[in-house]
Amino acid sequence: MTLRLNPHLSFRDDAREAMTFYESVLGGELTISTFGELQPVADPAEGNKVMHAQLETPDGLVLMAADTPPGMEHRPQAGVSVALTGDDEVRLRQFWAGLSEGGTVMVPFQPAPWGATFGMCLDRFGTTWMLNLAP
Repeated sequence: MTLRLNPHLSFRDDAREAMTFYESVLGGELTISTFGELQPVADPAEGNKVMHAQLETPDGLVLMAADTPPGMEHRPQAGVSVALTGDDEVRLRQFWAGLSEGGTVMVPFQPAPWGATFGMCLDRFGTTWMLNLAP
């Protein structure tokens, strides 16, 4: 049996914008399905909101997201981070530059006590990212 653990991010009304941003930073193929495409909606304004988005990158990363439907409590990403670990310094530095742009750097991308290069940021959509460049 093959299993994968994939982050699924929750947004209020900007899942499309966030996932398009992640696609521009991480690369890959983004698919988006709206509430209106997949089911009847009572409020036509809700029809274009994202029911399911999935980004699959050439590196094998899978990131999913959706807009929180009306009537449900929106719980922004809190207490959870998306971690990227690898040994390609050029790519990880590009990811870092993109993800941290317009966000908040919590830990600069620099040498860490465990021998790796590590950084942590909160992106402009409220997702915390941890990047770890293996030594």
